Amino acid sequence: MKNLNLAYWIPTALFALGLTLSGFGALTHQAPMVAAYSHLGYPLYFMTLLGAAKLLGVATLLAPGLPRLKEWAYAGFAINMVSAVFSHLASHDPVGHAVAPVVLIGLLFASWRFRPAGRTLAIPAVATA
Repeated sequence: MKNLNLAYWIPTALFALGLTLSGFGALTHQAPMVAAYSHLGYPLYFMTLLGAAKLLGVATLLAPGLPRLKEWAYAGFAINMVSAVFSHLASHDPVGHAVAPVVLIGLLFASWRFRPAGRTLAIPAVATA
């Protein structure tokens, strides 16, 4: 049981750290984030929105309970990370620029896969006649 708990908390903590730093940088319009979003062709107001969404999503993943909201946070983060990979590749960035979001996708999947029962949606039993 303890190994399963570590298998959840290690990737979750690493993912949360990465997205907290990214979300804070976006929300406060840090120079490297402004340069990155501008290079990718995104307007700066999108950076503010995405930064706030990342911070709210991290808070949701780390908070106890809220299983349905956690599922939405996992889905939103997956869409965000896949979009980041696509954006870097579509902008003809070196493939290395897509590595960080790919690593984050791996951490996100591990977090989702090994989440404890209290952090998952219960699957309703199917009635048989």
